[in-house]
Amino acid sequence: MSCIKVLFLAWGNPSFQSIVTIAFFPVSFLFSFSVISFISGQMTDLIYTEKELVQSLKEYIQAEEAKIAAVKSWADKLDMLTQASTADPEGYLAHPVNAYKLVKRLNTVWSELESLVLQDPSDGFISNISVHRQHFPDEEDEKGAAKALMRLQDTYRLDSESFSKGKLPGVRYSALLTVDDCFDMGKTAYNDADYYHAVLWMQQALRQLDAGEEAIVSKVDLLDYLSYSVYQMGDLPRAIELTRRMVALDPTHERAGGNLRYFERLLSKELRESEKSKPEPSMEKPIDLSTYERPRDYLPERETYEALCRGEGVNLTPKRRSRLFCRYQNGNRNPRLLLAPMMEEDEWDSPHIVRFLDALSDAEMEKIKELAKPRLARATVRDPKSGVLTTANYRVSKSAWLEEDIDPVITRVSQRIEDLTGLTVDTAELLQVANYGVGGQYEPHYDFSRKDEPDAFKSLGTGNRVATYLNYMSDVEAGGATVFPDFGAAIWPRKGTAVFWYNLFRSGEGDYRTRHAACPVLVGSKWVANKWIHERGQEFRRPCGLTEVD
Repeated sequence: MSCIKVLFLAWGNPSFQSIVTIAFFPVSFLFSFSVISFISGQMTDLIYTEKELVQSLKEYIQAEEAKIAAVKSWADKLDMLTQASTADPEGYLAHPVNAYKLVKRLNTVWSELESLVLQDPSDGFISNISVHRQHFPDEEDEKGAAKALMRLQDTYRLDSESFSKGKLPGVRYSALLTVDDCFDMGKTAYNDADYYHAVLWMQQALRQLDAGEEAIVSKVDLLDYLSYSVYQMGDLPRAIELTRRMVALDPTHERAGGNLRYFERLLSKELRESEKSKPEPSMEKPIDLSTYERPRDYLPERETYEALCRGEGVNLTPKRRSRLFCRYQNGNRNPRLLLAPMMEEDEWDSPHIVRFLDALSDAEMEKIKELAKPRLARATVRDPKSGVLTTANYRVSKSAWLEEDIDPVITRVSQRIEDLTGLTVDTAELLQVANYGVGGQYEPHYDFSRKDEPDAFKSLGTGNRVATYLNYMSDVEAGGATVFPDFGAAIWPRKGTAVFWYNLFRSGEGDYRTRHAACPVLVGSKWVANKWIHERGQEFRRPCGLTEVD
């Protein structure tokens, strides 16, 4: 592990305003990255790719074993011959046949043996792995997967030990994280200056290492990262304690000794200025999710959003619940729905959110997925200023846009949306299919453009997004809800159903209550297909109201 020197000028803390000192800390490369998500179909393909590579590896091993067996057989035969020949060289060579065979062996047999040894059975395996390598996840994908686990950890309040031991809700297969896995998770967070998660995962790695689990990473290296991360979280007593452990294991560790003296000076200064007595050593009280406060980020409703994802939503009062009904929807006597009306149920009263049951058949869902899979790419969002589609770290999924004429099923689905909602889809956006793998999410956002984003949909020329129609094309074992932080609703995926809500009031003003999010998928895979319906063409289908919020 390398190290660099950094000047700490702690201007924010009055206790440190006059201090300029040098600290050492463990460094791998410090950088930021965007999270790349592999869709479930791609992940399934990778499983079969790995199986094929294992088979190729076994064939290579068999070839190597056959080669070694042949070489060993020759070695045994030649060993017997040389023992006989060296016992009495002159007597041995006195026989003309032995002389002939010696010449023959050295001229022919040893050349053949040389060719055998030089044969490389690995060519087939190397060729096979080279073909598949272009489809392998890269370093960015590995870091993205680690960040996804941390996102799930935060959202669903799962401690590192739960992940390490595979104790997740709804799982069918056990999956354990080793010491080295936990260390790599912590290092990913550390490299992103995310010391909160670095502490959680380094501590879990240390716990498993202390329990006797074997690992490649050394305890000294682990303590090096952990002690500095704990220091960055402001816990000097624990940083000192961990650094002392490191010094005890490796007294010659230059950085450990320097950091220990530095930490002890800082703690002494803090105690003098606060006039407190020296604290008792913590003796490594277990670090868990509540030990340190999770740093706040850019999302103001983070706590509410994550609580809803965990199912801690608003419970409607009996009076409000009495306003929710289920019914058969015939699209205002639409001919296509008269003989086969759609079942509809209210999910929320205000704003009104409805769910259509049996909105898509199994055959339709499979066809839509089949059409989408080869077109899936990192999901984009529309830049509110420029109107240009771009990727964003707060939306982690893969999506595809399906044209109406690509297959009759897309035309049929669009017609069904028009029949059920009473809104024209002539000015709607293309059907967007999205797949959220484990950790996939779309943080709180508005579907409509706000007043400070006048150009968001200017290029489309169809006005704002008046409504959202969202098809669920899979069940999700755990996580993956659609939540509305403003009023506390959580809509859970149910395969074959669709939910619908208006983003705009009848006046054309945005309904800011409809800010919503797609919660991270904890276990399983989430497939959705949404249609954003625009204002143009709705003038007589949804006339303006008399007030701004009608």
